[in-house]
Amino acid sequence: MFSGSQSMVKKMKTVIIKHPNQAFISQEHLDQSWKTFNYTDHVDWNKAQEEYAKFEAILRDHVENVLHLPQSDKTGLDSIYAHDPVKFTSKGAILLKSGKQLRQGEAEAYKAFLQENNIPILGQLSGDALADGGDLVWLDEKTLAIGLGFRTNQAAIAQITEMVKDFTDEVIVVPLPYDRGAEECLHLMSVISMVDHDLAVVYSKLMPVFFRQLLIDRGIQLVEVSDHEYENLGSNVLALAPRVCMVVAGNPETKQLLLDAGATVYEYEGQEISYKGTGGPTCLTCPVERV
Repeated sequence: MFSGSQSMVKKMKTVIIKHPNQAFISQEHLDQSWKTFNYTDHVDWNKAQEEYAKFEAILRDHVENVLHLPQSDKTGLDSIYAHDPVKFTSKGAILLKSGKQLRQGEAEAYKAFLQENNIPILGQLSGDALADGGDLVWLDEKTLAIGLGFRTNQAAIAQITEMVKDFTDEVIVVPLPYDRGAEECLHLMSVISMVDHDLAVVYSKLMPVFFRQLLIDRGIQLVEVSDHEYENLGSNVLALAPRVCMVVAGNPETKQLLLDAGATVYEYEGQEISYKGTGGPTCLTCPVERV
């Protein structure tokens, strides 16, 4: 029976991912597409395969059900970041529509996959509504924070709020800064990753004061990421279970702070699959069920 998830930290039972074979397709396809998708550099196919094998091995050690999205002519390189086209609730998936135009075909491909796998769909954004999954953060099972920025607009927030009103207590809108502009990817999950019910990794410099204070008032301990490690996706931390998490390698300060907070930390090399597309372990995974 489907149990869904309204938590970022409970033990992950089912997750959806997309392998580079299905997202990147080939070295030739990467060579033709990486600039179009605003990747920071040319992606090496063979190294991406090696990195992803180690990344997936960590997942499989901790997650009972690992589901793979198929290749689709509706999607591009960014579809490796399986988190963004949907957000799961206890009642099923909310199908989103990305604020990045090149990603807007991903939701329809996802919809077909969910239907084929008998995974419930709660609703789908319509009209002018735009949202990425990376802007939706469950602070707890009754509280949903939504980032308002270049990837998620007011119309989407209104529709999502309506969809979840019967089983949530609060939707908190978090305005995101301009930062580096519309072409760069700044999600709410770029500046906060929940690691336990009372522990979060944050980059406070891009966080509204009210939201940071709200976290503190809720008794959430904040692990602060340095400027340098923020650039290395240090604030992008995936909880596999409470205080059991995965990070991209190259962030020793953040890793040590997590260890000091009692967390178990697993690392993977992400030069090709994370850094160049600016998507860390939360971006690479779409948790379906947490128990």
